[in-house]
Amino acid sequence: MLLRKKNIEQLKNQTFDVAIIGGGINGAVAAAALSAKGAKVALIDKGDFAGFTSSNSSNLAWGGVKYLESHEYRLVNKLCKSRNLLMQSYPSTVKEIRFLTCIQKGFRFPPLFVYLGTIVYWLFGRFYTKHPQYLTPKKITAIEPVINISNAKGGFEYSDAYLFDNDSRFVFNFIRSSLDNGCIAANYVSSQAADYVGDHWTIAAQDEMTGEAFPIKAKVLINAAGPFVDKYNETTEQSTEHHHVFSKGVHLIVDQISANQKVLAFFASDGRLFFVIPMGCKTCIGTTDTQVDSPLSKVTDEDRDFILDNVNQLLNLPKPLTKADIIAERCGVRPLAIEGDSGGTADWVKLSRKHAIDINKKQKYISIFGGKLTDCINVGDEVSEIVETFNIELKESDITWYGEPSNNIKDQFFAEAHTINLDEMTGEKSAEPLSERFWRRYGSNAFDLLSTIKHDKAQAELLIEHAEYTVCEIEYAAKHEMITKLEDFLRRRSKISLVVRQDDLINAKGLKEACDILFGSESEEKMQEYVDSISTSF
Repeated sequence: MLLRKKNIEQLKNQTFDVAIIGGGINGAVAAAALSAKGAKVALIDKGDFAGFTSSNSSNLAWGGVKYLESHEYRLVNKLCKSRNLLMQSYPSTVKEIRFLTCIQKGFRFPPLFVYLGTIVYWLFGRFYTKHPQYLTPKKITAIEPVINISNAKGGFEYSDAYLFDNDSRFVFNFIRSSLDNGCIAANYVSSQAADYVGDHWTIAAQDEMTGEAFPIKAKVLINAAGPFVDKYNETTEQSTEHHHVFSKGVHLIVDQISANQKVLAFFASDGRLFFVIPMGCKTCIGTTDTQVDSPLSKVTDEDRDFILDNVNQLLNLPKPLTKADIIAERCGVRPLAIEGDSGGTADWVKLSRKHAIDINKKQKYISIFGGKLTDCINVGDEVSEIVETFNIELKESDITWYGEPSNNIKDQFFAEAHTINLDEMTGEKSAEPLSERFWRRYGSNAFDLLSTIKHDKAQAELLIEHAEYTVCEIEYAAKHEMITKLEDFLRRRSKISLVVRQDDLINAKGLKEACDILFGSESEEKMQEYVDSISTSF
């Protein structure tokens, strides 16, 4: 809370090189790239960082194999390169995973033909992952008995990548990187209007928590508002080549369906891709792909029925999944970039998640349309190149602004963690050592956690029941991660509320203590705010 208040004060009192509206993946990488390269950057978001589309993905970093069907070979080539770069740059976070795909009888293409497509996909991926493998129905059962092969004609395995933690944590780490490089960022700060006068923009900002209004001045304005880019462009009177149409995607999280750590991929009853995705001790199933007119969408009973009907049909489960089995839900809209006026149909075959960047060079204004997690580094690089054309000097223009710290730093961290026996401190039974979790979540900032634990070993104890978070992590979040609402921590800095049922979480031992750490004297108020916010959920 203190960091946010401090940053809001700093937003008021200086002129920035660049102001960014929106803290989703596009805004986060733009801020990370520009601040690392030497620009003076401000970033605001009306809600929390990664609070909308960027926290409701499938957690996959994939090259877009489905775009082969629409012959978007350049896009597939670009996305495969981007996926490989993410895997190289974030080896602790972006990991290879096998996709086991089952083709049903009557599908529009025979299994062997689709399998040949995965060979082409592997070629586009520069052989960076394991090679694809064709599977007979009998072989599918041997690998994964949970798959119902009664209507299967064949299948295959191929590789892509996924985010080991949740998508919003991945996005926030770009925000954290930008803060470390001098960016002044604040969540729950909106832009009510923006005017270009003389040679700079003046943004009429408002603190959504207090109602306070104040100006932010910047030479360049970047609209990275995700699904709300068009709406904000109307506010700033911008005319653009691209616009958005929206496709709603819904996932349901249930108890673990299979201990086999593979993504089970199918074509659903309506012909669209359908995934069963491992999520630690839980499973994420979906997604839907439904044309909607507004970014403000909710999960409907029709969405739930579609997902449950398909998973029950495609898998051999001990008993059919019902709505009572749903632990949590994710619902987000994919903003799909199209040329021309907004409107139209979001056909999953014809429309892709490729990004587009429109420029008003005269007013030094940038609009970012579409995009996905896989392609995020390209967005940061492209935005930086454009900003330089606006005569904004980037003194460290050639710096590599992304990626985990060097192997030397990583080795030093694990050596220090071993010295204090970090992995034995919690007494928990976990498939992943605590040191690996710390490194993946915090990178070089994890040294601060080690220092805290050296002085007080109780800081390594798990605090919240059912959750893999230590006391020192929650204290770190309170100081450095701009936790403004309890949901920010439970849903986006962590994935606790995605894997723990609401009733269990609200009554979890240690949650009150965590609130005290995060919010101090406002603890009870913040806890009640969270309870009220989920009272109308499914």
